[in-house]
Amino acid sequence: MKRALDLAQESVGVAHPNPRVGAVLVKNDQIIGEGYHVYDHHDHAEIVALKQAGAKARGATLYINLEPCCHKGRTGPCTSALIEAGVKRVVAAIGDPNPKVAGQGFAQLRKAGIQVTTDVEADEARRINEGFARWITTKLPFVTLKAALTLDGKIAARAGQRTQITAKASQAAVQQLRHASDALLTGVGTILVDDPRLTDRTGAPRRRPLLRAVVDSQLRLPLDSELVRSASEDVLVFTTQSTRSTKARALADARVEVQRVPARNGRVDLTEVLRELGRRKMLDVIIEAGAELNGATLAAGIVDKMVLYYAPRIMGTGAVPVAEIPSRKITNAPALSHITTYSLGSDFVVEGYFHDVYGNHRAAGEN
Repeated sequence: MKRALDLAQESVGVAHPNPRVGAVLVKNDQIIGEGYHVYDHHDHAEIVALKQAGAKARGATLYINLEPCCHKGRTGPCTSALIEAGVKRVVAAIGDPNPKVAGQGFAQLRKAGIQVTTDVEADEARRINEGFARWITTKLPFVTLKAALTLDGKIAARAGQRTQITAKASQAAVQQLRHASDALLTGVGTILVDDPRLTDRTGAPRRRPLLRAVVDSQLRLPLDSELVRSASEDVLVFTTQSTRSTKARALADARVEVQRVPARNGRVDLTEVLRELGRRKMLDVIIEAGAELNGATLAAGIVDKMVLYYAPRIMGTGAVPVAEIPSRKITNAPALSHITTYSLGSDFVVEGYFHDVYGNHRAAGEN
């Protein structure tokens, strides 16, 4: 199963919008076939492994991180292929959250006489497909808020000043987060202060470029910013302003898409932003922003997970990661749960969840 999970990780960036799945066929304690899903290659992970194994698959055990599908989509049901190949046993980490499957795959296998074992390395398997689980059940993306902080909770020496907080290991980890995301969401304030490109610099393959999305109520995004100058139909601006304005047309000429959304309290309606990203099949969204947008997304309740990178530094004074949130919002806000901490070079990381996207009151870290 560890090998299947490793293979599933190989499909990050190339399986979208399908789940990340790895499969390993074993017979007589030997791997006879394995593979992972690549959307453009059509075959699901099970089929890749079966084709490698050939006739040897009869009597073999399949290890897979997600329940085999039992419906016809771009390809036929994997359950039928496993039954026809004579696979004897299937060991699966978790069930498929897709309502078209949701246990029916396991039921078909058992009905055909195949032994089925589940809940093996389930926590890691859930983590790998959090975005798929959220989107397939709600058509909304899974949202991760990332921030880099000092030990005393500062993200910059002062508001409006760019400050490097964490070390290279954390910076590399953030690039991996970007690679695993379909869209990056930031606020125009971050663009005005840092002038970042916000690209996926891992160099790893991906089906679609990382969508760089900006919340910009008043359409203040500079035409000479790095984001605009590097745009190649992969930059999207959410605004309350008319898309027919001079500024909007200038951005469109620079290959930046301007999307008007409803206003809420004079600002971009973040719930509508999330719905629009979901309509575009953005399964995983990472927020890399300043205090204002961080606070607004937390107050709106659209953040599913937080990843906080702490550097072993004290700044004393400086900018905080979250702007003031109304007390009524804080009172009703859920607390982070299923928290994990780990070292990363000289830094350490804290991860936690606000929402259980699998809908079964279990998230990463809980059996």
